[in-house]
Amino acid sequence: MELPKYHEAFIPVLETLNTAESLNSRELASRVRDNYYAGLPQELLNLKTSSGANVLLDRILWAKSYLKMAKFVSYPKRGNVQITEKGKRILEKGKLSLQDLQNDQDFINHRESVKSKKENEMEFDTINVENASPQDLIDSGFSTIETEVKTELLEKLKEIDPYYFEKVILILLKSMGYGDFIETSKSGDGGIDGIINEDKLGLEKIYTQAKRYNENKVREKDIRNFIGAMSGDTSKGVFITTSTFDDSAVKKAREAHHSIILIDGAKLVDLMHQYNVGVQVKTVYEVKELDNDFFEWE
Repeated sequence: MELPKYHEAFIPVLETLNTAESLNSRELASRVRDNYYAGLPQELLNLKTSSGANVLLDRILWAKSYLKMAKFVSYPKRGNVQITEKGKRILEKGKLSLQDLQNDQDFINHRESVKSKKENEMEFDTINVENASPQDLIDSGFSTIETEVKTELLEKLKEIDPYYFEKVILILLKSMGYGDFIETSKSGDGGIDGIINEDKLGLEKIYTQAKRYNENKVREKDIRNFIGAMSGDTSKGVFITTSTFDDSAVKKAREAHHSIILIDGAKLVDLMHQYNVGVQVKTVYEVKELDNDFFEWE
């Protein structure tokens, strides 16, 4: 006997959620374990990862995460999970394989929304476990976790108050090494959300504009208004959005006499992940190698 793979828990997770309006994630994992896998040997049920987490519960929680990526489940509030209408429809079929999920368009869109070009080229989802080196498997695992965190981060940014989103951007720029920031007033700011002092004395300023969009793209008019709102004391601006920029907006920023940097949703969460803004370290793993110098002696 062996523990189920995470994708083998897809249907048990959906069936468990189908019996309740919503469940806390930990409660969900415990119910799936008790209702579907209680017959496993106790040593398997107690098996721990190297970081101390229960292996079975961890796999069930990963099943939940993958189901969320494909919109078979949703998070109605912090820490809770509920089945969606799409999830109920798949339950009627009675099966959902990992390949089925990976071919689902919602899953594909979800993963692509925050993947970098490098991650796309590496194609970790299709890694051949038998032929992969241990380092390949480590890199694949880290890439999968990072992609999921970035996706959740982008979703959270699209939900927060627009004014708080503007402050998040200023906090990020400060974390990146820029100087103190000034929040502009919430009304009549002329399209400027914040002012960053590039140097300690405030001699060089960077104006910021933050647009918290879900699906709408930033258009040429938005860039034009931003440039128009920049006063004569600066020629530098950063325009940030949780969505993307259309071609005309990119062209307008590129051809402007000002230096305008555009940061879309994927780049934004890359930077927040890199500079630990809105995320925190969960687990630290140590990979050790033989110290040959230790065995050198004369």
